[in-house]
Amino acid sequence: MHEMGVRSEHAYTAAFASIGLTVAAWMTSLKAESGTGLARADRWGLFVGEWAPTFFGVGLALSHYEQDDGTFTASVHEFQQRQEAG
Repeated sequence: MHEMGVRSEHAYTAAFASIGLTVAAWMTSLKAESGTGLARADRWGLFVGEWAPTFFGVGLALSHYEQDDGTFTASVHEFQQRQEAG
C-alpha cells in the first residue's frame, strides 16, 4: 500500500472519518426509518463503526513501515527544514 502512495496519515484520517460516519449513519437511519426502531439504526452504526479499528490497524502498520523504511524520518526532517527556511 505504501508504494501506491497510501501513508499512515491517510489511514488515520479514514479511521476518524469512519467514526464520524458511524454517528451520521446511526442518526440518519434513526430518523429516516423511524418505523423500524432503534435496533436497525444501531446495526447501521455498528456496521460502519467496525471500519475504524481496521483503518487504525492499517495506519499503525504503515507507520511502522515508514519508520523502518526511513520515509517517516525523512519527511519529518523535510518538514523541519521547510519551517526553518520560512
